[in-house]
Amino acid sequence: MEVKKLSISWQFLIVLVLILQILSALDFDPYRVLGVSRTASQADIKKAYKKLAREWHPDKNKDPGAEDKFIQISKAYEILSNEEKRSNYDHYGDAGENQGYQKQQQREYRFRHFHENFYFDESFFHFPFNSERRDSIDEKYLLHFSHYVNEVVPDSFKKPYLIKITSDWCFSCIHIEPVWKEVVQELEGLGVGIGVVHAGYERRLAHHLGAHSTPSILGIINGKISFFHDAVVRENLRQFVESLLPGNLVEKVTNKNYVKFLSGWQQENKPHVLLFDQMPVVPLPYKLTAFAYKDYLSFGYVCVSLRGAEEMTRQFNVNVYAPTMLVFKEHVEKPADAIQARGMKKQVIDDFITQNKYLLAARLTSQKLFHELCPVKRSHRQRKYCVVLLTAEATKLSKPFEAFLSFALANTQDTVRFVHVYSNRQREFTDALLPDSDTFQGKAAVSILERRNTAGRVVYKTLEEPWAGSERDKFTLLGYLDQLRRDPALLSSEAVLPDLSDELAPIFLLQWLYSASDYISDCWDSLFHNNW
Repeated sequence: MEVKKLSISWQFLIVLVLILQILSALDFDPYRVLGVSRTASQADIKKAYKKLAREWHPDKNKDPGAEDKFIQISKAYEILSNEEKRSNYDHYGDAGENQGYQKQQQREYRFRHFHENFYFDESFFHFPFNSERRDSIDEKYLLHFSHYVNEVVPDSFKKPYLIKITSDWCFSCIHIEPVWKEVVQELEGLGVGIGVVHAGYERRLAHHLGAHSTPSILGIINGKISFFHDAVVRENLRQFVESLLPGNLVEKVTNKNYVKFLSGWQQENKPHVLLFDQMPVVPLPYKLTAFAYKDYLSFGYVCVSLRGAEEMTRQFNVNVYAPTMLVFKEHVEKPADAIQARGMKKQVIDDFITQNKYLLAARLTSQKLFHELCPVKRSHRQRKYCVVLLTAEATKLSKPFEAFLSFALANTQDTVRFVHVYSNRQREFTDALLPDSDTFQGKAAVSILERRNTAGRVVYKTLEEPWAGSERDKFTLLGYLDQLRRDPALLSSEAVLPDLSDELAPIFLLQWLYSASDYISDCWDSLFHNNW
């Protein structure tokens, strides 16, 4: 009997709390919460929100009511920062989209809207706060410590990650759930990694990330962790992800600098990509693509709605009314490939970039690039041949190289890859492929090789005469390639090639120093803006 009375009293207390919360929600006035007038501008609203958010953030304000106050401030800013929601509230007293309902229907909607978005939902009487439904939303994104260390961290060097720290009995976790779900659907489609850590079950990972309260939202890029400190609204989270990306990923290109930008292929040993679009700022999907492929291509952006792009759009015949992506390789006056479409999907962009990752005759600057361009033979049906031009370094394109490049451009065999090596930079590699004679002294040479294993063993044939780029040289090379299709034994010489020295190592050292400087700066900032 006493147990039954206790159960009834508990239910009565819960219903009473719900009624009080509902009455409080009905009186919710975002203008009053932020302390601004109904005619306030967006700049005034943002300024008031930032001031109050700093004052009432639960990590900094130890007042028992700080969390509830911060939630109210965030909710008020979410309404007033969105012109559509603000207009709905001004006209109907609610930020929803049911403007056409009658007053009774509006009151029912207001009750239901609050009921679904505040701390309690329809299963409140079945503890713990409908966690099964919440878990089903986050289940596919749940992270464990080993998965984070072995997969997420390495993958963060190709794409940023947005991670939410949650737990059971977390009122605020329920409150941000609709916004989180909407943002995840958008950003995941753009190529952002998503993760969820349940602090109750993955305490080691939560502690490793530095998250000591729930909910917490953080970003990871290049293995570095950054915490999100603003109101949990869609635009703030999108801006947070964008702020994680390096600022120099995409170069702004105009009529004044496009020739210099495209001519950088020789020094950087990369194709160059140009996106033409109407937006004054670089779109986030393009920034994410640039980050994913930064090791292979250089990216530029042309805003066709501003003055300074007319010459490029005319020369490259660009339709300014639809986003257009052009990729340039060794020939800067004509794009090697192009794609144009409204609302380009990520998969389409990835396929386009992947097909154009390398130059027509890329320079071998490292052993890693050698592995990618000239892979080891896997079987007799998967033979891959590399035609290597061994030439001296030159500031301008030499005749032998231009002839080699034109031959590569005319090639239609997918089993043949064309590359070149600066003999003065890769002396040991070059000597291994050239015969011991004075015939090639100070002259270019061409070798055809097939890699047999990762230890450096190759079979090869070097053309008997130096490569001058004449029609006779081209005819000779074409005859060898045609014969090779019928008789692989043509590659009669064997050698063990030494590993290529990394020509870009000094650049990587500078990049490492810059990264170390940024990391120290971030650590210093985290002393004042951490999540403890």
